[in-house]
Amino acid sequence: MRPSPLSAPQIPRHVAIIMDGNGRWAKGRGQSRSEGHRQGAKTVRMAVTRARELGIGVLTLYAFSSQNWARPGDEVESLMSLLVEFCESERNLLLDKQIRFRVIGERSRLPALVLAAVEALEQVTASNEAMQLVVAISYGGREELVAAAQSLAREVAAGRLTPEQVTADSFRAHLWTGDLPDPDLVIRTSGEVRISNFLLWQSAYAEFVIEPIAWPDWTEADFDNCLVQFAGRDRRYGGVAP
Repeated sequence: MRPSPLSAPQIPRHVAIIMDGNGRWAKGRGQSRSEGHRQGAKTVRMAVTRARELGIGVLTLYAFSSQNWARPGDEVESLMSLLVEFCESERNLLLDKQIRFRVIGERSRLPALVLAAVEALEQVTASNEAMQLVVAISYGGREELVAAAQSLAREVAAGRLTPEQVTADSFRAHLWTGDLPDPDLVIRTSGEVRISNFLLWQSAYAEFVIEPIAWPDWTEADFDNCLVQFAGRDRRYGGVAP
């Protein structure tokens, strides 16, 4: 195990990662996009293991967006198959490391086999408390905000809330991440500089690190370097530096 690059107080509670570059990684090697995703799945195991070693409380991985359903059918099918494989192959790792597995996103759009695998892994790891692994699948930040607004609107219509009781806190509680801390650090691999509809509300005060490395090539050392960059940031939350 690599030594931690930071002291315990410097470790972020919640790290979110936009895992980008699988397709470009594969194209550069004359391979299929599906092979890029398969290599990317190996990096997921590394990232989860390293996050657990470092004492990160929540690791959220952006695996498949609501907009990704528009990709070619064979690629979508490959991604869904990889998700089922992950749920089966990583079960023992999550149990051994006391990691709770959770999925956020539009579950109703997932194929029945995928949903069954996800829910089975969620159930078997539900009591694990050392870390939470949150995987965003069929997820969109705008879609999440709309779902939260609809939920609050139903409560107002039913008379359980008044419009004045709709606050930032009550809105936050209706998000799919309502019981999780907001991410302290958002990492995006492969050099793209955009948020891509990911954790729009939650990332309001997150620090961002853009990595030029494609996700399949991302290493423990790269992860550690992102944390070092995070530790060097001055987080003022809209205030003035002392």
